[in-house]
Amino acid sequence: MKNTVVVGAQWGDEGKAKITDLLAEYADLIIRYQGGCNAGHTVVVNNEKYKFHLVPSGVLYKNKFCFIGAGTVIHPETFLEETSELISRGVDLSLLKISPLATVTLPYHIDIDGISEDNSGKNKIGTTKKGIGPTYSDKIGRYGLKIQDLYDEELLNSRLDAILPLKNKILEKVYNTKTYTKEEMLKKCREYAKIFEPYVYNEWVEKLSNALKDDKKILFEGAQGIMLDIDYGTYPFVTSSNPIGGGAATGSGIGPTHIDNVIGVTKAYVTRVGEGPFITELTDVTGEKIRNIGGEFGTTTGRPRRCGWFDAVLSRYCTLVGGLTQMAITKLDVFNDFDEIKVCNAYKDRRNGKIYKDYPTNINMHKYLEPVYETFKGWKEDISNVKSLDELPENAKIYLNNLEKLVGIPIKIISVGPDREQTIMIENPLI
Repeated sequence: MKNTVVVGAQWGDEGKAKITDLLAEYADLIIRYQGGCNAGHTVVVNNEKYKFHLVPSGVLYKNKFCFIGAGTVIHPETFLEETSELISRGVDLSLLKISPLATVTLPYHIDIDGISEDNSGKNKIGTTKKGIGPTYSDKIGRYGLKIQDLYDEELLNSRLDAILPLKNKILEKVYNTKTYTKEEMLKKCREYAKIFEPYVYNEWVEKLSNALKDDKKILFEGAQGIMLDIDYGTYPFVTSSNPIGGGAATGSGIGPTHIDNVIGVTKAYVTRVGEGPFITELTDVTGEKIRNIGGEFGTTTGRPRRCGWFDAVLSRYCTLVGGLTQMAITKLDVFNDFDEIKVCNAYKDRRNGKIYKDYPTNINMHKYLEPVYETFKGWKEDISNVKSLDELPENAKIYLNNLEKLVGIPIKIISVGPDREQTIMIENPLI
């Protein structure tokens, strides 16, 4: 197997960036296929932290072609800030490229996102207020601007003439906020064109076609997680794109017949940022212990993450809709000091006692569901320097073996710490 998708198999924040970074060493091309600057990826190399939001984490390797695909939405100011920071730290971005078909997040998208969330009251979904939803809404409604539009003055004028009158009416009448003149937007768009100019890659069709012909190894990098998918996640508490494995095809420009493997990244437990159902959530001292040991605070927002036991019901669902072929388990070391560890293998409806082994997609009933747990013994041993599967404590092996059985796909990568070196690679899908 070679062309491989790395996708989050929970609600995001699973450690995808570390897995992508590890596999990028063996890839020829790395493609980010969806999401925007609401994503937060942290990679640790030689005890140095690199935080990514839009740029594929593969840029930390030299001579790797890194491509931000058409399925993404790009906030120019955030992109400039991120690339400037990487350049200041000596990272070579000469092979970082952007699809001309990616959609631009504009100032009013940020305005609308913030106002909408602030006025949602008890119906808040926990958005990062980065303008992601409004940008995707305009894309689908055909009121968006593609990056390539920024370089055609005649087209840009025509598009703004069509977009701004309606957008300003909505900003004024619905959101009671400032409007934008065409001159203001033209000025902004020209600034954005300069920001993107070194990276826009109009030859992407030829590049990807040749990569497939030449049998190059392609790594697809997603943002967020399957349970935040706009179609298959816990709607409406979701993102506005498709993080699932299938999203790699639509967001990159490479069809599904060229994808060989989909790695679902999952923590040894479960976390979630923002609102929405979370059946195995722990609101007690155990949940707090996991949060503190695991450093569970959002990369993008700094918000504390909600924590809970591993949910095999959710993971089986993610395997189905995400097209997962194998798992990467992260943060196994967080359980070094636990006497026992629980895993949810079913849900019980407290109203009638009904047992669910398959994930119920109607989230309105989730408030009535409680987890049915299996309990495993902890290993009470520091595994952060373990280099192979054989070196793991017996109870850690038992825990992992049972996760494989409960979820139904093999575990091929195990992370026992944040650094690149703290990883057990049972099988590398790109070799």
